[in-house]
Amino acid sequence: MSKDGDTSEPTFDDLATRVDDAVNALEGLEPAARKVAEELQGAIEAIHKAGLVSIVRRLRAEDATRPALFELAADPAVHLLLSLHGIVRPDPVTHANQVLESVRPQLHSHGGDVSLVRVEDGTAFVRLEGACNGCSMSSVTLRNLVEEALVAEVPAVTAVEVVADQPSPTLIPLESLRIGRDPASEGWAKVGPAAGIAVDDLTAVSLAGDGGQPTDVLIVNVGQRLSAYRNECAHEALPLTDAMLDLSNGTLTCPWHGFCYDASSGECLSAPGAQLEQLPLRIDDGDVWVRVGQ
Repeated sequence: MSKDGDTSEPTFDDLATRVDDAVNALEGLEPAARKVAEELQGAIEAIHKAGLVSIVRRLRAEDATRPALFELAADPAVHLLLSLHGIVRPDPVTHANQVLESVRPQLHSHGGDVSLVRVEDGTAFVRLEGACNGCSMSSVTLRNLVEEALVAEVPAVTAVEVVADQPSPTLIPLESLRIGRDPASEGWAKVGPAAGIAVDDLTAVSLAGDGGQPTDVLIVNVGQRLSAYRNECAHEALPLTDAMLDLSNGTLTCPWHGFCYDASSGECLSAPGAQLEQLPLRIDDGDVWVRVGQ
């Protein structure tokens, strides 16, 4: 119960925040105290897992209760809880990325790397880099390593296809073309100096369009290449201001329900077919402009 007497149930985000706060507090403990706390955590989690496994088995055993189990598993909080305890498999994209992490050290040792582009109709589309992206016997061996790992360990993946390692046309370099003499009349809104956009990070801004109505925009800067999106997840239109930008695989993950996007194109990797709304972005005399109107 909150201090003001509010008895409403905590939201998914409230619970996630409490977990994050507890984990951060745990890191600040002395080694002996942290060991005791971690042992307590492990014991509680073991009890929770045993109880959850019993509940899932009971619901799954009867035709009348199985639909309720599937409905519960679709709830974000319940799905996260079951996933944490290994009771349900993660979604194919998350699972595939976990498998790629397990083979990435071997790829790195040969000067190569791999990133997951998407999973669609049982096929994992990957982008190979460095020594993996060649014609030598070594590169073929590394490609086979990636394919065998994904097909063997991700049930939803039955095939692997390699996509060309080409830059996305949606990313605009800082040496972009100039815009017109009166950009505001063409729907362009000025963000500010390009040098002020944090590198390898996200910048959320509110820009006024033609009619003066504000548009929330998210600017992604990966290695001094910029792209702009309307600042809302394709899932439930919630803001992406606190999204996680993973530079190792070029993904942007929504902080609300975990939907994962290709940071360079806005394509949703969790739900193929979904897409962040891209906005034209250009540079003029060192200033960043985003087109938020026609």
